Amino acid sequence: MCGIVGFFSQTSSPPLEPVLLKMADAIKHRGPDDYGVWAEDSSGIGLAHRRLSILDLSSAGHQPMISSSGRYVIVFNGEIYNHQDLRIELEDHQLAMADWKGRSDTETLLACIEAWGFEIALKKSVGMFAAALWDRKERCLTLARDRLGEKPLYYGWQGNVFLFTSELKALKQHPDFKSEIDRDALALQMRYNNVPTPYSIYRGIKKLTPGTLLKLSTTIEYFSSNDLPEPIPYWSLAEKATFGQETPFAGDEIEAVQALDHVLRNSVRQQMVADVPLGAFLSGGVDSSMVVALMQAQSHRPVKTFTIGFNEKSYNEAIHAKEVAQHLGTEHIELYVSPSETMDIIPRLHTLYDEPFADSSQIATFLVSQLTRQYVTVSLSGDGGDEIFGGYNRYTTAINMYKKSSNLPLFTRTRISQLMRTVPDSTWNFWGQLFNVAHASEKMPKVLEILSARNLEEVYQRLVSHWKNSTGIVIGGTVPPSMLTDKVVDLDLPDFEHRMMYMDSVNYLQDDILVKVDRAAMGVSLETRIPFLDHRVVEFAWKLPLRMRIRNGQGKWILKQMLYEYVPKKLIERPKAGFALPIASWLRDPLRDWAEDLLSESRLKNEGYLHSDPIRKKWSEHISGKRNWHKDLWNVLMFQSWHQG
Repeated sequence: MCGIVGFFSQTSSPPLEPVLLKMADAIKHRGPDDYGVWAEDSSGIGLAHRRLSILDLSSAGHQPMISSSGRYVIVFNGEIYNHQDLRIELEDHQLAMADWKGRSDTETLLACIEAWGFEIALKKSVGMFAAALWDRKERCLTLARDRLGEKPLYYGWQGNVFLFTSELKALKQHPDFKSEIDRDALALQMRYNNVPTPYSIYRGIKKLTPGTLLKLSTTIEYFSSNDLPEPIPYWSLAEKATFGQETPFAGDEIEAVQALDHVLRNSVRQQMVADVPLGAFLSGGVDSSMVVALMQAQSHRPVKTFTIGFNEKSYNEAIHAKEVAQHLGTEHIELYVSPSETMDIIPRLHTLYDEPFADSSQIATFLVSQLTRQYVTVSLSGDGGDEIFGGYNRYTTAINMYKKSSNLPLFTRTRISQLMRTVPDSTWNFWGQLFNVAHASEKMPKVLEILSARNLEEVYQRLVSHWKNSTGIVIGGTVPPSMLTDKVVDLDLPDFEHRMMYMDSVNYLQDDILVKVDRAAMGVSLETRIPFLDHRVVEFAWKLPLRMRIRNGQGKWILKQMLYEYVPKKLIERPKAGFALPIASWLRDPLRDWAEDLLSESRLKNEGYLHSDPIRKKWSEHISGKRNWHKDLWNVLMFQSWHQG
């Protein structure tokens, strides 16, 4: 796991190395073990790398790395889990020398590129990565990103300079970078709590779409007009999902569970290979428990597992994680943190997430990463299971609720929703306590959105949106086209549940979950690996019929059947919780002064990015307890905190 930076400029004055070093130093946390710079001043091209040593800790893994022929130079961030198999394939076909310089997967990838070309090499690779390859013969720069978007890669023109990097903070170190906020991207962030691919918060800078290559040849017009070519797909989730449903798994349920066990076990086994200490996050939920169970089943010693605990009972899952760990026999390490310790992280979030990012579970993710890094350098994670196997409540509860309520006329449902919105949050919480419904005031807005929706498409859009009219809050901003604004029903998939899973995979998973985990973990120099996002696991999951993913109103059916072979059902069956924190109540008391300063009317007006009236109205209603607007307000606060720097 590492960080990469680079740039190309036909007008840059040599030497290039001092600028590259400064850019790379800005992301030292991604790679504290080593650094390297390669520049060709005559061509105006420069690459730099920060290394977190995981495989082959020797100098043979140093980057930027030059291929054996001298033609290619690469900077690479990530892991190729099947690189040993690729070495054998190369040697069997006499496409590579047996006397390798070292054992790094970067050296393997370069040999594959020389033998087959970059695109075929990527198609043969199993892993997570972001890479930049300079072809000295063709004078061509190629960027690549892994299939599901585990590793970040930003790129774009700033004046006459083409820049790319793992994190935006590196770009700020280049003298030609202009920190111009893209107001359209800001409108997207206010609506969806993150800036979705392909946009970034800065005008002119994009995120590379997962599963694609971006090629820039210095011999064509891109380097004279500052245009950007379209990314070239080498793998497409839309194609794999459609193909999977058209050619479904042919076996019965028992055979499906066995097949899933095989493919997921293999993914976990490959991701356990490291030359440094390795462990796993464990929340006690289905996904993390499955990953840890397969790790322990393939380990000769207790696996190290890590959990953060909170004293607020309704937000604490540490007790469940401990029970699972005891059953599996892991070496379990937990840390209970106080509210004050948790809140101390908040003012630092903007340094981790270098564009505004407003998933409040980012706090707990950072805390568990910080704990884990004290003991290991690599941690496996259970992320991705919900999107692939249908684990979110919107796939079950939301759809069922809409189907039942849609028997009533839209006018009637809308009127009922309007009347119910007048009920104070305190009343909803009172009834929630009577009927054992936790956080009732946080759940009711979603129920009312579903009730008044015109169709399932609108149900989905409402559930994934915070500020519904984000153009009404961002001054001069509009919501540009994105995957989230495309119609879900246009996807060639048979069930709306499947369409929601696809949309979540290319949006929520990619731009929220994976961003949250990558930045939190790399902020403390911890590598995370995600077995569920092995593309072979994903492709297998999309061959399953809906009934094997969602059954009797419950998601992840097949995954649970598999997990019950390792962990008793009684330790797993409970309502889905997640990494939530009591942000709503904190904003009314211990965080009130911090929030008031960032949301002050004078500050908002002076900065000129956000309309103050709707924000102040929601802030007033929230602190009075009349309404719970913490999600909308958190979007604003994370932008304000980031902008303040």
